[in-house]
Amino acid sequence: MDTLSRIRTGVLGVQMLFVAFGALVLVPLLTGLSPCIALFTAGAGTLLFHALTGGKVPIFLASSFAFIAPIQQGVQQFGLGATLGGLAAAGLVYLALSLMIRFGGANTIHRLMPPIVTGPVIMVIGLKLAPVAVSMSRSFTAGGAAEGQAMAVALASLATAIVVVIFGKGTFRLIPILCGVAVGYTICLILGRVDFQAIRDAAWLSTPWNDALRCGQFELPRLDWAAIAFIVPVALAPAIEHVGDILAISNVTGQDYVRDPGLHRTLLGDGLATSLAAMLGGPPNTTYSEVTGAVALTRAFNPVYMRIAAVAAMLAAFVSKLGGFLRTIPSPVMGGIMVLLFGMIAAIGAGTLVKAGTDMSKPRNLVIASVILVVGIGDLQICCGRFTMGGIGLAGLVGILLNMVLPNEETAKA
Repeated sequence: MDTLSRIRTGVLGVQMLFVAFGALVLVPLLTGLSPCIALFTAGAGTLLFHALTGGKVPIFLASSFAFIAPIQQGVQQFGLGATLGGLAAAGLVYLALSLMIRFGGANTIHRLMPPIVTGPVIMVIGLKLAPVAVSMSRSFTAGGAAEGQAMAVALASLATAIVVVIFGKGTFRLIPILCGVAVGYTICLILGRVDFQAIRDAAWLSTPWNDALRCGQFELPRLDWAAIAFIVPVALAPAIEHVGDILAISNVTGQDYVRDPGLHRTLLGDGLATSLAAMLGGPPNTTYSEVTGAVALTRAFNPVYMRIAAVAAMLAAFVSKLGGFLRTIPSPVMGGIMVLLFGMIAAIGAGTLVKAGTDMSKPRNLVIASVILVVGIGDLQICCGRFTMGGIGLAGLVGILLNMVLPNEETAKA
């Protein structure tokens, strides 16, 4: 490979990180975790995934939106260390599903969690987070009163992201989050609403864990069975999303990754990457559809580009000034982006039902969907001492149980 080819390969690899960057750092910014640790664990998790799948799948793993609400609630209820321990245990769900597929075939997951279960669960993830987006859009200070400037900034960020999604061309269309943040941040600079103290306090280079400890964004993960019971069921949703992403990247590249390296291996890689990320203090990992879109656009099918992006993310994690800069982003800027992002998650859930041709006139389907939505959005909880299960995780389990026990139309006729 000549020098020019190496440079081109490096640029394409870093571009994949650029596409994922906005969503990658958004999760830790919303949950109080360290964005620099999230960068490191995204890179480390991606490399682990590639090692376990033989380096065959052009996939990049990074922060999962499904865990935003559970992390926020878990930190309040159990503390950061216990929450990280629960997130690490969430990888066991992937392990269980991997074993099911290994011995029962790829259709096992579809039988257990068909679209009538997964669609409403995905909708719950987006709708449950809607109040967070609205709250952050209303004020420059946490819990502050509504301000006209804050709403204007949020609307500018939202409008920019929408314009890029609808009218953007090429790679530009793949980075609506970054574009929206850039415009909102610029407006805040003009209004004098950006506090640069976090940048001034940060060193140029440092380990992300030093900065995280100083900012109260990291604790050693610890075993807490109540936190595990609360968080682990949530992993069902991103595990199902993983299956869809593997099918999508297979269609893009023309390779059957369900067969080789096998869906059981890709699920295992995703699950162990999630556990590794949590053990290091980062948010759980998941496959990134944005990067799959970039692969389709650039025709960059070689998985080496993802490994370059992973290494770039790990190196960027040691640039403390970057973490300081991310902490200066005003709340309304992120709030405007989240209005679109969380709404899109809910819409994707509805689209799952439409794409599968789910007949919502059938009482069985209506019952399953309605119970999942109310249990999840209403944050119904089941408590037994310190053990609590609720929200997204409980909604997913209830949906699975209803799908198993309620007779379908064919069974009823028989």
